[in-house]
Amino acid sequence: MTATLTPNLTLQQRTAAIAQRLGIRKFDLGGAHVDEVSVQVQQGEPKQVKASQRSGITVRVWNAAGRLGVTSTTQLDDQGLETALGMALEASEFGVDEHIPDFSPLATAPLAELSLPEAQPLAPAKMLLDHLIAAEQELLGRHPAIASVPYNSLSQRCTERFYLNSDGANRQQRTTTTTLYLYSKTEEAGRKPRSAGAMRLSADLEQLDINGCIEEVADKTIRHLDYAPIPSGQYPVLFSPQAFLSLLNAFSNLFNAQNILDRQSLSSPDSLHQTIAAPLLTIYDDARHPHNIGQPLFDGEGTPTRRIPLIEAGCLTGLYHSAGTAVRFGCQPTGHANLGAKVTVSGYFYDVLPGQTTAAQYRRDRADGVVWIDELHALHAGVKALQGSFSLPFDGWLLRNGDAISIESATVAGDIRTLLHQILYLAPEPAFTPYGMCPEVWVAPLAITGE
Repeated sequence: MTATLTPNLTLQQRTAAIAQRLGIRKFDLGGAHVDEVSVQVQQGEPKQVKASQRSGITVRVWNAAGRLGVTSTTQLDDQGLETALGMALEASEFGVDEHIPDFSPLATAPLAELSLPEAQPLAPAKMLLDHLIAAEQELLGRHPAIASVPYNSLSQRCTERFYLNSDGANRQQRTTTTTLYLYSKTEEAGRKPRSAGAMRLSADLEQLDINGCIEEVADKTIRHLDYAPIPSGQYPVLFSPQAFLSLLNAFSNLFNAQNILDRQSLSSPDSLHQTIAAPLLTIYDDARHPHNIGQPLFDGEGTPTRRIPLIEAGCLTGLYHSAGTAVRFGCQPTGHANLGAKVTVSGYFYDVLPGQTTAAQYRRDRADGVVWIDELHALHAGVKALQGSFSLPFDGWLLRNGDAISIESATVAGDIRTLLHQILYLAPEPAFTPYGMCPEVWVAPLAITGE
């Protein structure tokens, strides 16, 4: 059946009219439309230029018996909506009859006001190319050994998110994100290639810290040129903010209520309010943190996002919840749901509270025999998320009386639960990373295996 609705009706009005005609009383849909432009360069010339538009919409329908059917579509015209709603209604006949998802009780709650920057139009690809070519040339000129920038990209993305349901929820948000990535590689006769990378994010191209990204990559690359092997053994470890958060994120099932219910987590329902880390560790998940680019105002179920505690003074005090997991845990949804054939939950932006004092014995410029891990690699392969163990190659330095000696090649191994308990010190200055805000983290000796 072809829809004949008036084109200037809102999406919510059009969906409600189609649902009424199909005899559907309860429905919701959510998704996003993304416009993106990205460029890559190679030795001063364009390597790749891509522009894309893509949409992803999830449609859910509850039938008269209360069972749920789910389908997806990329079409938001009347015909596409009618097809998706009809298919979801048919699928509802085969829906589960226990733990059936429902609307979030907060889907119509007011959204807190934020002074977010207005979404900007995407810059022309030519402008992105000019900036990236200039950044590449600047980086290549920082040291004779820097021979190439084999991995690089500059992209802009405009995302329009929405959620609506038959109870009157109607959420919309439009954000833009600009991302720069630079990764250098050296070539020296008789020496192994060394490399380093850095990323910068901003709401628009004008605010992007291109020079800061160049400086970080150049500094790390040059400091890696004079490298040496490291003997295998147990070493105290200093994690950079990004290294610590990337490792924590690899074990995010610790905080995931759906993973706990599916028995795919290191935590259990009994873990709440139990000590899982050193007392000095406090971590929040804060989607609306001022440094979180494109702060989401609501999740896939329309629940407003908010700052929630995960670990407070070493105790597990919070989890990521959808509407469904919240019912089973007897609490409120936290705004971390992703709408799909199965509702999943995930975090947004970590905020690890820094230490309160500066301790002389934990000053990097005085450290001796400490391994400073700057970046972890192969997290997809070296992490056993359900066992808690990890064995990961890394880039870093061995600190000798404050001097940083680049480590030729090594891996770090351990157990995340043990590591969290053996945190010795958090620096008082937090730093921004793509994963969130975090200070440097000092931990008790871990197993380091040199080449």
